[in-house]
Amino acid sequence: MTVVPHRYYRSVGESLSVLGLGTWAIRDYRAAEEVLVKAVVEYGVNSIDTAEIYGGGLAEQLVGRVASRVGRDEVFITTKLPPERFRTRDSAVKAARASLSRMKLREVDLLLIHWPDPVAPVETLIRNLEAVADEGLARYVGVSNFSKALLEEAMAATRKYEIVANQIHYSIMERWPERESLISLASERGLMIQAYRVIERGSVALDGGLARVARELGLGPVQLAVAYVINGCSTCMALVKTETPEHLEELVSAATVRLSEGVLSKLRHI
Repeated sequence: MTVVPHRYYRSVGESLSVLGLGTWAIRDYRAAEEVLVKAVVEYGVNSIDTAEIYGGGLAEQLVGRVASRVGRDEVFITTKLPPERFRTRDSAVKAARASLSRMKLREVDLLLIHWPDPVAPVETLIRNLEAVADEGLARYVGVSNFSKALLEEAMAATRKYEIVANQIHYSIMERWPERESLISLASERGLMIQAYRVIERGSVALDGGLARVARELGLGPVQLAVAYVINGCSTCMALVKTETPEHLEELVSAATVRLSEGVLSKLRHI
């Protein structure tokens, strides 16, 4: 049986699967739970992402059930809280405790600020994010949807902990992180990039140039899109969502694909 490759992520000092499973916009929670359990137990996927706002808390409950079934130590769990939660220490800690309560966990592996706050300064957000870690509610902390400039500001604002990850929209069709040198910064610093919307909700299959290269390599467009992110970025994890065993198998297969530098260069110029 195919097993998803693991990669050592320096920022957290752990070996995690290069494929992570997301829980945004779940349609069938019962089906999703079975697929998530299958991914962990049979395919070695050991990273699951969720957030407070996903399904009004139902997604975090789902992740908690999966962790209970497969064993807490078998899965690295990331969750995200809206930025307004981090405007004060008390609200940050309260929101984190509520999140853990929904998942029935004592601590989460990685807690992220879900997106930049248009009101509070980055320094304030980071100070209160660190307060959550001080309370023993999160092992690691990070950010999500931060530009390179905001990421650097966040990294400079830490006092006790390090920003270990930035979860961003990054795909073969959405390359702003490359243009902004965010990917190169992450590689230099050893920062984990959790890339979401890797297959652009399936629209990668409609891209003619991508489909042509995929055919030349004997792959499907979805497989090539996942492989591009994993192979083209040494600190990336590709976050994907699936609720069916068939789609899971396709994604697992994609995670094992190895692309040469020549192919990656060709894809960057499509």
